[in-house]
Amino acid sequence: MSTREAGPADRGDTAATERAFVIVTGMSGAGRSTAAKALEDLGWFVIDNLPPGLLFAMAEEAGKVKLAADKVAAVVDVRSLAFTTDLNAAIEELEGRGVRVRVVFLEASDEELVRRFENVRRPHPLQGEGRLVDGITRERGILREVRANADLVIDTSSHNVHDLRNKIVAYFGGEDRPGLRLNVVSFGFKYGLPVDADLVVDCRFLPNPHWVPELRPMNGLDAPVRDYVLEQPGAKEFLDAYEEVLQVVAAGYAREGKSYATLAVGCTGGKHRSVAMAEQVGARLRDRGMEVQVSHRDVGRE
Repeated sequence: MSTREAGPADRGDTAATERAFVIVTGMSGAGRSTAAKALEDLGWFVIDNLPPGLLFAMAEEAGKVKLAADKVAAVVDVRSLAFTTDLNAAIEELEGRGVRVRVVFLEASDEELVRRFENVRRPHPLQGEGRLVDGITRERGILREVRANADLVIDTSSHNVHDLRNKIVAYFGGEDRPGLRLNVVSFGFKYGLPVDADLVVDCRFLPNPHWVPELRPMNGLDAPVRDYVLEQPGAKEFLDAYEEVLQVVAAGYAREGKSYATLAVGCTGGKHRSVAMAEQVGARLRDRGMEVQVSHRDVGRE
């Protein structure tokens, strides 16, 4: 699946104008409907449950009725084993006609998906005569290639509907602003890696404020913890070096047409070092003119 920006097609039909088209897909139960509603609230024209084979026809009709050029989205889900092939073909056709396609993939852990389906007492659309987990496993296998090539992956395992809506608004609330949008998230390794991270760095080389009694109850947003972390040998050198690396990476992402990236900064518990360092990374990138959102996944989890 290509994420390049294709130039306008030679033929002059309406769908060939230079504009963006967002495809929302992913695991059943991961929040596709919530994402669609959030986009609608932002003024997007959204079609839900659209077969991949109709994506181009929808884009063409959207152009004919003069909808906002950069505010058209479709929600697609698995209907058959040919889903990936059909979706790839549709994206190639759209890009060949000058439409810039971006794919947003929503996912969640197996445990969370099981909990959600059991709460609403509904079967998984692919479970057939088998168990709920069988349907989830089958769907994850069909979508593996789609996830690998998506422009934006959002893990909703720990999100409620409000969290997911806020994230969609953060990513799509200012589509008129050019450039790469960065999400810097702190996390604790003991709770697992953020599955939607594009880059991961480890701050466990720094002394842990957890072992300083007066700092233990605080977190990296508190000035005493922040100052303690930043004063440690290697902290400034790390930030200087990582800032330069991110400049190279961001430029490469932009050349490849990537619009969003998630940078994960980890320590043991996601409370002290990673929080302080993530804030610093975000501040430095903003100073360089980048659009950055900073969040802290595991603060308050202990």
